[in-house]
Formats: sequence, structure tokens, C-alpha cells
Amino acid sequence: MASSSLVFRLHDRGPELVRKVLLERGWKEYDGGEQEEEDWNLYWRASAFRSSDYHNLLPWQRLNHHPKTVGITRKDCLVRNLRRMRATFGSSLYHFSPAAFILPNDHTRFLSEYTRRRQTGGWSPYWICKPVDLSQGRGIFIFEDYKDLIYDSSVVIQRYISNPLLISGYKFDLRIYVCVKNFHPLTIYMHQEGLVRFATDKYNLSSLDNLYAHLTNTSINKLGPFYTTNKERVGQGCKWAMNKFRCFLRSQGINELLLWQKINNIVTLTLLSIAPSVPSSPNCVELFGFDVLIDSKFKPWLLEVNSSPALTLDCQVDVAVKKGLISDLIDLMNYRSIDSLRERAYRKQLPRYHASQASRFSTPVATFKELKSQKTSGSRGRHQPDREGPPALRVGDFILTFPFNRATLNASQHKLDMKLVIQELHKLTCQLASGCSQSDKTRRREEGEGKKDEGVRTSDGEEDFESLLWGPKDPPLLSQCFPSS
Repeated sequence: MASSSLVFRLHDRGPELVRKVLLERGWKEYDGGEQEEEDWNLYWRASAFRSSDYHNLLPWQRLNHHPKTVGITRKDCLVRNLRRMRATFGSSLYHFSPAAFILPNDHTRFLSEYTRRRQTGGWSPYWICKPVDLSQGRGIFIFEDYKDLIYDSSVVIQRYISNPLLISGYKFDLRIYVCVKNFHPLTIYMHQEGLVRFATDKYNLSSLDNLYAHLTNTSINKLGPFYTTNKERVGQGCKWAMNKFRCFLRSQGINELLLWQKINNIVTLTLLSIAPSVPSSPNCVELFGFDVLIDSKFKPWLLEVNSSPALTLDCQVDVAVKKGLISDLIDLMNYRSIDSLRERAYRKQLPRYHASQASRFSTPVATFKELKSQKTSGSRGRHQPDREGPPALRVGDFILTFPFNRATLNASQHKLDMKLVIQELHKLTCQLASGCSQSDKTRRREEGEGKKDEGVRTSDGEEDFESLLWGPKDPPLLSQCFPSS
């Protein structure tokens, strides 16, 4: 094997953006006709991997999905998991997802809620119906009257957020890119660049069947009659980059830091719902697309979570956002020069390369086939995450959002202490909710510039740790966001 380049393998030849980014970085594409079956470093696919794919991973290999994350990426599973967390930790904490019902199983419960709301008079809610296993807006419709509810497969019915925040009369949501580097310990990064996705017709509750006014899916709106027109403030197309949205927020006179933290909380609390049940897979990372809607009172709501967010390039905004996103994601995978040697490196350095794993082999490793034939308990040669210190606060535009302080770092190291983590999230949000003036923020940013690189010792001698606040253009340390006492 003469090659010393990192090798990527794409399922069904896509996505093209991943191929382009990796080739530009000097990677080679896997060729099954010339290379052995496991002679690759990254295997990328849109759909889930098989259990055996995780079990058979070798030290130099990575997959782009963690196992068993369907608990948040399938609509009905997300409803069940958030319902369970709401019952365990309280409805006030998990009140970021609209009331939802899974039909046909919850039909009686939904009908009861529907009837109760109708009989109380006054405000009558709107509902949105989504097939549980479809994406890109397919099969979705909005209704007010029960007689308009017609379905022939399993669906999720949610209360429709009928008071969305509008920009020049247009509805929008945020596509936020989240990378879970590890579930054990839980390590979450959120990307600074995301997408603001607009409906292309002005919002109007009197026309519930106008999907161009109510849905923000690009796959739908790029077919709309106003997609190419220059819409007031929104412009042509149906997307902004996140920086343009930050400029909009600054004109609204709100506590921006609190809004960003509330979105951050949505991501963390949602991932906490599945973290204990996801098997440890340190050779994996996963990029999720969280869709968040902000209502007219600046309350963020979780709409859904996507396991393979679209990487197609429909416009220049996509190019600007997604190319950097994938490049930063590759950097998060922690490839080393030795990984490009694959089998040769493993053979040469077997006594010291992942020594804790090497002891599982009873004989020296000679070929891929011999590696594959070894039957051991658990994964055979998994890359071990660096546990010598806290994770990096920032990798490119990926900002570490969990753990976010020493308490949550410690609470996630072994068995995840959910109660303590949730207490720390609540404490942090309350601190940000108390607000701080712009002069306070400026002063604290200046005071904190040196702290990002200088370790601070706590009273027990342990190095202190805190993360940055995801969201603002120049993410500050969390301590810089709190009002002075």
C-alpha cells in the first residue's frame, strides 16, 4: 500500500460537497476496485450505519453517525423522548417544543385536547400535521378544524406556532448545525454559521393551504412564484447567513445573549434525552440540523432535528455557510498524520498505538483480513478520545457548548449526572436573564481576553474551565456575559 493520504468513502457517491472539500484538503477517494475493503479513514453516508459497522471499526477509521440517535431525528421518537423528559424534569424546563400527539395512537388524547380548547372559547389553536418518516416538507399541512384532519399513515400533530417573528412580513426559521463529537462523555459543538430560511410569500393565517407562506423548507420555496423576486428586506431567494440575522437582532432591542442561550439550552436538553442510551462510539461524530423557530415574543421553539442536514448548494449563501461547516467538521475528527498510514501504522506501532486496545489481540496483526477476523468483546480498535483535559473551546467556527463549566465537565466524565447538568443550565440561564449593559459587556470582554489562554485555578487546585457563549459574532467567555455584582 503506497498511499499516505487520508482516504474517504462516500455511500452512493454523495454528497458532492463533502467530496469537494476533502479533495481540496488533499484526501483521496476510496476505490473498491483497487483498495482493500477497510482501507479508508472516513465513511460518510446519509442513512444510518449497521450495528456491525460500528463493531468492526479500526483505529484509523471514523463514521459520520453515532448509533441509535433516531430517538431525536424521527419525529415521533422526538415527541416521546421530550414527553418523557418533561414528565421527569418538569414542563417549565422542557417547554420549548409545541404540544404534540402521535396519531393514530394518541388520537383520543388529541381529540380531547382539541375539544377542550374549542369549548373554552376565545383563542382557537391551529395545528400542523407531519408524517413521521418524511422530510423536506413532504406531506405537511396546517388545519384549524378537526374535519380537515385526514391521514393514512403515522403522523405527528403539533400545535402550530401561529405568532412567528416576522421579517418584513415573512416567516422564517433557523437551521442550526450541531456536532456531537462524543456521547460518553457528552461533548457538543454548535457552529457559528447557520442558515435563516424564509418562506417566500407573506405570512397569512387566512390561507393555511399556501405552503409558500407557512413552510420554510428550501425544497418547497425554491419552486414558489416569488423565489427569484427581490422581496422587501429578505432579498432574492429564501436564505440568509446567520451574520445577517445577528444584524437584525441588534435592531430589536432585546437581550440577545439570553436568546442565544435559550437556543443553546434547546440543543443541550434535546441531546440529554438520548445521551444515556447512545452506545459509546469515540470513532464517530454526528452533524445534526436543529430547526428552531422564534415567535413574536422572542421565545425559541424546537421544530425538529435532522440527522443528515442537506448539503446541497442552492445559492451563494449555501456555499458560504456549508463549505466552511464541512471543513470545520473534518477538523473536529482529530485525524493525525499517522492515520493516513492505516494498516502500516497499526502494524508498526501496535505495542504503543492505542495500547489499551492492542491487548485484545492474541496474535500480531498482519493484514486487514486478519484484523477483521479477530472476534473481541465490543469494538476492536476504537480511537480513544483525549481525556487529559477539557475539550477545545473552539475548532474553526464550531463553539463548544457542552460541557460549559467545571461542574458540567465533571458531571459528564463517567455516568452522566442529568440532575446536576440541568441545575447548571438553569443557573446559567438565570444569570443571563438578569441582563447586563453594553458597557458591562465591553469591560468584561476586555478583562477576559487573556483568560481564554490562561488557566485559572479553583480553590481545590483544579484548573477552572468555562466555555464560550455560542451565538454572538465574537463569542465571549460565559463569565464575560454576567452582570457585575
